[in-house]
Amino acid sequence: AKVIFSQVQAIRKEPCPYCPENDKQSDPAEDNFPRPVQPVQLPVFPWVQRSSLINPRDISAAHITKSHRKLLLKSTPLVQQRNVDPPGQIKENPERLTQVQQSRQRLMREVCAKYTSGSTKQTITRMHVSRIFVEDKHKLLYCEVPKAGCSNWKRVLMVLQGLASSTGEIQHDEVHYGNHLKRLDSFDQKGIIRRLKTYTKVLFLREPFERLVSAFRDKFESPNSYYHPVFGKPIISKYRSNATQYALRTGAGVTFKEFIQYLLDVHRPVGMDIHWEPVGHLCSPCLLDYDFIGKFETLEEEANFLLRSIGAPSNLTFPSFKDRNPNAERTSLDITRRYFAQLNVTERQRAYDFYYMDYLMFNYSKPFKDLY
Repeated sequence: AKVIFSQVQAIRKEPCPYCPENDKQSDPAEDNFPRPVQPVQLPVFPWVQRSSLINPRDISAAHITKSHRKLLLKSTPLVQQRNVDPPGQIKENPERLTQVQQSRQRLMREVCAKYTSGSTKQTITRMHVSRIFVEDKHKLLYCEVPKAGCSNWKRVLMVLQGLASSTGEIQHDEVHYGNHLKRLDSFDQKGIIRRLKTYTKVLFLREPFERLVSAFRDKFESPNSYYHPVFGKPIISKYRSNATQYALRTGAGVTFKEFIQYLLDVHRPVGMDIHWEPVGHLCSPCLLDYDFIGKFETLEEEANFLLRSIGAPSNLTFPSFKDRNPNAERTSLDITRRYFAQLNVTERQRAYDFYYMDYLMFNYSKPFKDLY
């Protein structure tokens, strides 16, 4: 029988953990985490040849420079081949999918090891796990990366949890505002550490520029009662000369160039947002060492492979429908290039530097030939 959800809760504006007003160190007494956290022994997943957990400091894309890139790329070559797993080559091929996972994990660990060489161990705090959803029945931890299939992943988690019989019956507001799923930071210290040790940790991501353009189109080109006033108004006020009173009052009509100016400004007029936060910061991959690294470009094949691997019901498959603005064309590489063509070479380079660790760690090719 179809599960009837409780009434959708009022939309809550959660504080942004990356905004300047919230940019402070967590209180060890509040977290109640052991100091320091010892490397955890992770579960043996079929495609993982387990190594010791790397416990480095967070990757901060704001500090990536040309000299950092040279340091990362010198000495032992990284185990990467650019875009070796494009869509269409891994469908219904478990052996190929397993090899892809092994390759992605080796690359992620090598990049983490190179970037954090000589650094001290870092403590896992509640902020590091605040974007991770928990599904206890199948022992699954999923880190939410917006604009990389996260809405449909939440639907899958709700079905796995027994809250609905199919993903198709779960509406958008129930996914995002129903508050049906637990986050890892809602558990006590023992519960968090136990789940990190024994559950399958999953991360799905997307080509960084494409994810950025998708977020811009969704939040600024479509009507939005939150992003236009909260982000649009200060962006237009700071970066647009001779702005109209209507634009200043509503925040509507932010251009992509203005959005990039905001993104790259060290003195942003408004804080960061999870929809364009780099994955290295959102999900702390070096610290948490994910068991499965999936990509939006091969989302359905890899998600279904994972679901079969964790023992999900045989009739549960990853949904293919578009969650928001279903009639709008899905952001593609061609669309992404059209948006970035509005920028000059310096702006494109700085945007690439901003997401450089995501490009390097997750094996995405440079989106423009003139980037270094």
